Formats: sequence, structure tokens, C-alpha cells
Amino acid sequence: MVSCVRVWLNRTYAENVFFMDQLRRNPGNRAVEIHATHGDPDSPVLAAADTADLEPEGLSPAAYVEYALAQCEWRGIDVFVPRLHQAAIVAHRAEFEAVGTALLAPPPEAVAVFQDKVIAYEAVQALGVPVPPWWRVRSADELACAVEELEARGHRACFKPASGAGGVGFRVITRAPYSLAQLNGFPSPYVPYDLVLDAVREAEEPVDWLVMPQLGQPEVSVDCLTGTDDRVRLAVGRTKNGRRRGFTLHEQWLEPARRIAEGFGLHHLSNIQFRMFGERPVLMDVNTRPAGGLHQLSLCGVNAPWAAVRLALGDDPGVMTPPFLGQDYSVVAGPRPLRPVGMPGRRAGLPAQPPAP
Repeated sequence: MVSCVRVWLNRTYAENVFFMDQLRRNPGNRAVEIHATHGDPDSPVLAAADTADLEPEGLSPAAYVEYALAQCEWRGIDVFVPRLHQAAIVAHRAEFEAVGTALLAPPPEAVAVFQDKVIAYEAVQALGVPVPPWWRVRSADELACAVEELEARGHRACFKPASGAGGVGFRVITRAPYSLAQLNGFPSPYVPYDLVLDAVREAEEPVDWLVMPQLGQPEVSVDCLTGTDDRVRLAVGRTKNGRRRGFTLHEQWLEPARRIAEGFGLHHLSNIQFRMFGERPVLMDVNTRPAGGLHQLSLCGVNAPWAAVRLALGDDPGVMTPPFLGQDYSVVAGPRPLRPVGMPGRRAGLPAQPPAP
């Protein structure tokens, strides 16, 4: 009899309720039990999981590793998909393997490269993948020099934190003065140059930003599944141009994504993002984790989460090609159930905490 696969997602994005759904709807009808932990009791991933706990707050990365090891051993976790403290967790892969848990995450060397966008851009450029021009700035004077240089070349400047995930902290600099135009309608990423410069001058600590030209559309987000032999099993691009989304297998996007995934050993699931700089694609960002939108590949007949779990367990799915490319689509919000207010962060009948490590 084939055993149940137990998968744990920690502090994951709300959109990964669809990741969980796809694990349960795997092609082989393998039984899957999903454990989820989060710091927010209203995260929908807690309600979507078979078992769930609220995570302890204030743990250092090292203490969190101890907590995670105890969770994996106590719950018999087969595959752990770490988001929170990923770098610390993957550094202890052998200890997780010793308690029977496979980590669905790249090795520590690969994670370290892409924690800092400057290091990442330099490394990727050395591999021959185009990147946009960029400046690392820590002071108002450095910011002013970078913005003036970009504008002299005919570009609009934008900035984002040198480390971080997603679009957090991304802003586009405008020379237009602050006015009611910024207060009408929805919030926008545009910020007046003078306000940014003053804020940096008045800050108690230096900033750590990457300043670059605003890149053009489309944005193409390539989801990759890579084996521990550094060979890509699956690469599919998801295109974004305004509200319209779609899929692509064009090599102008997939070839550099494969080069990065294989060149840096981005084992298991990664997400590599590109935009246009002039007439050519350039790297925008690399995520060493599954993208929130990974589940959208189901529109191409691909169950990427399950293929990744199989690979993590040593059941290599081989090279995968989507049987078709889904039609263009848009993303809309929809309701998902939450746990009742005041409900403990676990299913009935389960002890509150694992034994102390």
C-alpha cells in the first residue's frame, strides 16, 4: 500500500492555497496530508491545511531551525517547503534528512547568491545573462547621482530594496511635484524625486537600494523545476502585460532562465523574472522558492507542485513539456474560508506542541 505524503508549508503566501489544492489533486491520486504554519491566524492557508499551527514569534533563525526540526520529526513530514528563514533551514539539510524530511528548496550556496540583488546581478552577468544598468545607493548623494545619470540617458529611474521579495519597496521616481493628482484614484508607485531625496537625507540610517531604469513590458515570470543534477525538468513562462496574462515557451525567455537555474543549482522550484530593456529581455529578479502564481500552470495541463514533491522524494518525473498552452487569462479575487475566530491553531485532537527538541 502506498503511504500518505505529508507536506509542510511554513509562513507561505495566501495564494498557495492553490498549491495545496493541486497536491491533493495529483494525477496518481496519492494521499496527501498538508501541514501549514503561519503567524497570522487569519491566513487562508491555515484553513486549507489538514493540520495547522500558529508559529511562535520572535525566534532567531537558529531557533527557528530547531523548531522546524522538531515539527518535522513529530509530524512525520516527508517534504518541507520553507519560505520563512529559508537560508537558515537549507544550511541544515542533512539534519532534516536525518529525521526523514526532504527540503523542497535549493542548496545554501544558491540561496545566498540571490538574497542580495547586487550580488545576484553581478553573478548572473558573469554567466552571460543580460541585466539592466543598476546603481547601489546608500545615501542621498548617491541616489541623486544615479537618478541624474539615468535621466541623462533618457530613462525614468526606479528603486527597490537590495534585498527583499516581490514588489515590496518598489517605487518609480517622478519629477512632477506632489499634488492632488497623487491623492486621486488608487495608490500608485510613483513618488516625487524631491520627497525621496529629503526622506533619505533625514533618515537615521543609510538606505540600501538598487536604482535602475524602469523596465518595459511584458513581464515574463519563468517557473522552473530543477533536479539535484542541475538539469531543468520544467520551464514555462507566464506573461504579464497589464491585466492580460498568458504563457510562453519562447526561448528568448526560457534559455536565460535555464542558464540561471542550471548554472547556480537552483534545485527544486524557482521563479526567474524578466522584463524588456529596449529591445531585449533582461533579468529583473530571481526567487529561490515557488512563485505564488505557480498554480496557474494548471491551465497548461501541468501540475507543477506535485511534480516538485515527486522530485523531492526521489521519484524523478523526467523532462516535462506542457501538453498545450492555455489561453490568455486574468486574475481575479475570490473567497476562501478562514478558521473561526478564536479557534486554536490546530485541528481537534492534536496536541498543542511537539515535544521539546
